[in-house]
Amino acid sequence: MAVKRVGGLGRGVNALISSGDDMIVDGASSINEISIAEIEANLDQPRKDFDEESLEELAESIRQVGVIQPISLKKLENGKYMIIAGERRFRASKMAGKTTIPAYVREVNDDLMMEMALVENIQREDLNAIEIALSCQNLMEKCNYTQEQLSERIGKKRATVTNYLRLLRLPADIQMALKDKKIDMGHARALVSVEDPVAQLNIFSQILAEGLSVRKVEELVRNLGVEKKPKAKSSQLDLKEEYSELKSRLSNLFSSKVDLSCDAKGKGKITISFKNDDEFLKILEFFDSIQNH
Repeated sequence: MAVKRVGGLGRGVNALISSGDDMIVDGASSINEISIAEIEANLDQPRKDFDEESLEELAESIRQVGVIQPISLKKLENGKYMIIAGERRFRASKMAGKTTIPAYVREVNDDLMMEMALVENIQREDLNAIEIALSCQNLMEKCNYTQEQLSERIGKKRATVTNYLRLLRLPADIQMALKDKKIDMGHARALVSVEDPVAQLNIFSQILAEGLSVRKVEELVRNLGVEKKPKAKSSQLDLKEEYSELKSRLSNLFSSKVDLSCDAKGKGKITISFKNDDEFLKILEFFDSIQNH
């Protein structure tokens, strides 16, 4: 039996593949011709939007040459099948007037089925950023994954997973604009760093009205941070000796710059700086190691 590996997603996909799941087995004995009438869509499918024009183009291709890559299904207790991966091919086949479709039938649980659907869509880059973010959040909640575990399962860097999840903090109007491709991921990532939702929406309105580039938005966000940075109060105390020692120890621990401030009332904050994704991940991994203990 020949095994076809799916490239492009790293060890996370290989982990799915090695367990005997979707998109890997080739050979006539593993493929079934399934009646389209017996197939149900997966309500947990990560992809929610299907472009009609693109579907019609695929349907025309299927009319001409058929379905090139079989879809993947799970057999249900009622004798029907649920789609694991390939809903776009399924929909296009219906549009093309087909009554059956070639499919792999897999025995998988619901959590693994969701993972496989997410991986398949990310591999094809069919999902928008908000759909990916919601799917990642859903997987973490249902499977009790940490961000690191999820990143391994779907074959993405942990920093990438974190960036997707941060998008869900944006106001709904901005999320919808990203979903509808009125702004891109670069705009959204810049807006996430703004704490005030009103300020986020104001900059968002400027993006739409003036067609601002990502670089211009990043500049606006930086300037906003400078304007809102509070001036040091005359009552602010110098760092006590123990604070200075803590600052030094944390800097050594994280191999990063650490700032520590405290006012007269004892209220303060600790800021850990990082220069790139690798430094950010090292800090996250440290906190994960503490949590796991």
